Amino acid sequence: MGFWKWLVVLLIIAALGAGVYDLIRTNSALGGKTTELSDEVRRIEEENKKLASQIEYLKNPHNLLKEIKANFNYREVDEELIIIVPRD
Repeated sequence: MGFWKWLVVLLIIAALGAGVYDLIRTNSALGGKTTELSDEVRRIEEENKKLASQIEYLKNPHNLLKEIKANFNYREVDEELIIIVPRD
């Protein structure tokens, strides 16, 4: 009977070892993913700060009108507009 007991104990130890190995491997993979996600969160937070700054800038009607004129060639009724286009 002693042989069978040792065989069962060895099989249990082998199963537990395989489970621990799988957990360690999964933990390592998730650790790398955590780093990637942290970097992405930091990048998105920086982008949010820039966007919040732009929103504050554009809340001023004078700044908003200036940006509309610059980006869309908008002009007011009594205003003249000159568009300069490069040769190439």
